[in-house]
Amino acid sequence: MNEIISYFSTIPSSHRSLILVGGITLFWVIENTFPLFQMQYRKWHHAGINIFFTITTIIVNFILAFILIKTASWTTENNFGILQWLPEIPVWLYTIIGLLLLDLIGAYLVHFVEHKVKFLWRFHIIHHTDTWIDTTTANRHHPGESVIRFIFTTLGVLIVGSPMWMVFLYQSLSVIFSQFNHANISLPNKLDVLLSYFIVSPNMHKVHHHYVLPYTDSNYGNIFSVWDRIFGTFTSLPKDQLIYGVDTHMLPEENNKLKNLLQIPFQKSRSAKNTKNQ
Repeated sequence: MNEIISYFSTIPSSHRSLILVGGITLFWVIENTFPLFQMQYRKWHHAGINIFFTITTIIVNFILAFILIKTASWTTENNFGILQWLPEIPVWLYTIIGLLLLDLIGAYLVHFVEHKVKFLWRFHIIHHTDTWIDTTTANRHHPGESVIRFIFTTLGVLIVGSPMWMVFLYQSLSVIFSQFNHANISLPNKLDVLLSYFIVSPNMHKVHHHYVLPYTDSNYGNIFSVWDRIFGTFTSLPKDQLIYGVDTHMLPEENNKLKNLLQIPFQKSRSAKNTKNQ
């Protein structure tokens, strides 16, 4: 454990980039070998759009990174936050508690709020417009949403009182898990169900990308599935019933054109359907 802490305390930017690129490459290969769905689409064109949004996410986080670093330093220097107030406990338990809480605020909570606040949904909907969910979808976030998620991550660091090494560890795990649960990979059903009791499995997250409510408003987690189960937002749907996308933007010119995707937050909002029969 001390080796992990030491590594993430000084992890070079090049290593963090390698984790991102390596994850996409690994799951890209796996999903081409063991696909969940045989999707007929221009994979490289689709990847190009999603990689554009990945790059904008990286740029936003790079520009704002000093805020995150300052926040983490302040919490440890001033003994502020949940982790700082805990009695002395084993470092592995300290780490698990910290990761769980960071995932709650930096992933589950912001995701939940984005679905419930109309202004924030305008930015998040770009992620849901993807009708071909694969590993590149993981970072398909409008630049505006990247800022929103950064704010919640920073808030999480402040409330949790996370040291910077834990923030880097959390962000690295978050990237890998997001690529994993978006990947178009086929796991044995029993294995996927078993995993979903502990982490967000591919089939569990795919339900979130079904094109109509109430499924769109479920399974908000990224790393740990416990929060969806605790807060009653966990649901399931047979994979043969899945239809990807969001019912308000199902036309290719709306969901597969970069220019339109960037403009969606500023267009007139549309009402989604709410049905369990589609």
